[in-house]
Amino acid sequence: MIRNKVNVSALERVAKDAGTDASKVKRIQKIEGEWLLAAGGPQFRAEVSFESGEVVFESDQPRNLGGGGTRPGPLHYCFFGLVSCYTATFAAMAAMEGIELKMLTARLEGNLDFSRVFGLSRKPIMEEIRITLQVKSDASREKLEELEKLASERCPAVFALTEKVSLNTALEVK
Repeated sequence: MIRNKVNVSALERVAKDAGTDASKVKRIQKIEGEWLLAAGGPQFRAEVSFESGEVVFESDQPRNLGGGGTRPGPLHYCFFGLVSCYTATFAAMAAMEGIELKMLTARLEGNLDFSRVFGLSRKPIMEEIRITLQVKSDASREKLEELEKLASERCPAVFALTEKVSLNTALEVK
């Protein structure tokens, strides 16, 4: 069954299967990219593989961070990932609860301070991020607020930005 462009049957099947086999909800995501040294164009390119294929992402730092501003910067992708994941989680929670959405839009705004990048402070780069969902539905405001709380609790991107996640970096000299 599809509701809100979410395959509810698939979600229910995965949740059921994961109850007996935790590997059903685990995966490794791998992205390999290259810093492009040629003049002009983007600074970084990576091929991102996903279930149905692959797509090339390119990024370029904004001019104030030493790039040419020719493509979205890395934080644009981070914010896009966050707002799209959060919106998808809300839509999925609504679908699982049997709530039809008539409209769902999202807005992300972030207060950024790049002084740390230049060694001028130890302040966080992301001071605050705000996501606002605009929803039309026949569901009550209370029910929609419950769904918003579930989205905040269950969204993988929200978790990655708000909880401690082990990050290991390495250098291989060629």
